[in-house]
Amino acid sequence: MMRDFPACFGENAVQVSDSSSSGACKLAQNLITCVYQCRLRGRSCSITVSWSKNLMGQTLGIGIEDPGNQCICKVDIKPWLFSKRKGSKSLEAYSSKLDIYWDLSSAKFGSGPEPLEGFYVCVVSDRQMILLLGDLRKEALKKTNSHPSPSNPVFVAKRENIFGKRMFGTKAQFCDNGKIHDLAIECDATGVSDPCLFIRIDCKTVMQVKRLRWKFRGNHTIMVDDLAVDVYWDVHNWLFDTSSGNAVFMFKTSFSAEKLWASQPIADPNLDWSSSSQRIGDKLQGLGFSLILYAWKNE
Repeated sequence: MMRDFPACFGENAVQVSDSSSSGACKLAQNLITCVYQCRLRGRSCSITVSWSKNLMGQTLGIGIEDPGNQCICKVDIKPWLFSKRKGSKSLEAYSSKLDIYWDLSSAKFGSGPEPLEGFYVCVVSDRQMILLLGDLRKEALKKTNSHPSPSNPVFVAKRENIFGKRMFGTKAQFCDNGKIHDLAIECDATGVSDPCLFIRIDCKTVMQVKRLRWKFRGNHTIMVDDLAVDVYWDVHNWLFDTSSGNAVFMFKTSFSAEKLWASQPIADPNLDWSSSSQRIGDKLQGLGFSLILYAWKNE
């Protein structure tokens, strides 16, 4: 089961280098992939947004998946080439025209490939804003001449490559619109007979794994923001196959149907309100949030 847990991401959603199975850290991209559950023409669809950075520059990729996890369409944008810092593209999906707009001309970045502020990326269908990312919301609505969708998209998964020697850090939130935390993973397996694994959130140790050579794969539940978060880890490569270099961690939360229902607007014409509350609850029950981290050791 442990080797299968990254499979919640579609392999064909966005074509980027397959860093999760690469043989060396130098082949891994600085990559972040986010998955959003959206409503399009009354049905659920997944929109995947990836941000990557390497020596050749930065790339933004957007993919739309059908319920069968097959790639319908994909757009790759290289906004740091010439005049592509802002623009738009159109494509077809679900028998509907989709317009993708972006403006990264004033975007500010940290050490990662994902912009921090001063940007927008959005997907529009029938003048409805299906997905809107970034802080320039008013500018995006004005540019696209659209209005917000009655049902808000839900941030359901994130995958990220992180790098370090003994310490690996990133920013993390464990639910849609949740608080952003400092997440740190510490493991020093070099020349240590009995290595330990530490996971800290906001500088507080929330998990410690001793006898790591015997427990190189496993899972444990922690509490963050009053949510139960299941933590899965696989550090086999760190301990026994140093040529591969990467360990894998997943932080997974599951939301109750009641919380998801409460997050939806009262009047949403895209949902079939004729179905019973139990049926809707069953439909929403499987939604949660997954954060998957590929941790690469620097040489």
